Amino acid sequence: MQLAHGAVETPIFMPVGTQGSVKTLHPDELDLLGAQIILGNTYHLWLRPGHELIRDFGGLHGFASWDKPILTDSGGFQVWSLAKLRKITEQGVRFQNHLDGAKMLLTPELSMEIQAGLGSDIAMLFDECPPYPCEKRYAAESLGLTTRWARRCKDWVSENQPRSGDGPQRHFGIVQGSIWAELREQSARELVELDFDGYAIGGVSVGEPEEEMFRAIDHSVPFLPEDKPRYAMGLGTPPQILEMIGRGVDMFDCVMPTRVARHGQAFTLDGPIHIKNLEFERDSGPLCESADPHVARFSRAYIRHLFRAGEILALRLLSFHNLHFLLRLTALAREAIHDGNFLEFKESFTRRYTKA
Repeated sequence: MQLAHGAVETPIFMPVGTQGSVKTLHPDELDLLGAQIILGNTYHLWLRPGHELIRDFGGLHGFASWDKPILTDSGGFQVWSLAKLRKITEQGVRFQNHLDGAKMLLTPELSMEIQAGLGSDIAMLFDECPPYPCEKRYAAESLGLTTRWARRCKDWVSENQPRSGDGPQRHFGIVQGSIWAELREQSARELVELDFDGYAIGGVSVGEPEEEMFRAIDHSVPFLPEDKPRYAMGLGTPPQILEMIGRGVDMFDCVMPTRVARHGQAFTLDGPIHIKNLEFERDSGPLCESADPHVARFSRAYIRHLFRAGEILALRLLSFHNLHFLLRLTALAREAIHDGNFLEFKESFTRRYTKA
């Protein structure tokens, strides 16, 4: 993808910087990791410190001192998952925000306005994420709302961000439809007709079994253009990412690698380990044989000690390591695709990781 702040090679994992910062890490460390693109969260940055303030600092790039691409989500998922007393209408979503209970209204147009102020390279369209499980009738009505909101997002962009050349900001539609194949197909076809720069598969990783998640991808991807990026939102574990790449997905994000790192879980080629366990008290080896030198210099015993002592370095090292693991995984996947042996790579990695 050629974006306003640089090129991004896919498939790619995108570290999540919810509040404009990837937790515990410095932007220079993200560079060291080889992060090509990171995420910002529209809902959180709108509430605090506000998109007008961020816009006045040169957008999120200037505010956060990050000069590579940024993708911002629409805020729809956070309204669904965090807000109190939420009410969804044709106009938008009325809710009490999770910080101070203030009454708010987020509409498709405002979501686009906020993201324009943030100056992200990719802005996601405002959608409704249906819960799992939900009835088919609800999923169908929700899908209709998401499509109508997508048209309103497109209209706002056309009126307020006239494109020149590749344009300063790309816009991705979000396929919904819950677990029903015909609704997923309908959503994908309606969004493609509206002609966006890329397409995401939403409403996955919201509590459904893994097989349902894979089916949602399978029921969406075949109806999306092959020459535009496909983005599975909020995923996933290392084997899940490889499985999704094999199904034609290009982009991934998830808070999981840094969240589990802060609790002591580290990814390794032989599956995740919990570094706080007693078995690592005298382990002189690195976290993983593929660990970056930035982390590999420290023994498992030392990192365990840092956790037990409550040292912030423990959180930083494991967060760096887990992101490095996923970024290296997607880099190896790109290489395997180029060499024509992706299937063998995927099966070999997954077999060792899951000890299958």
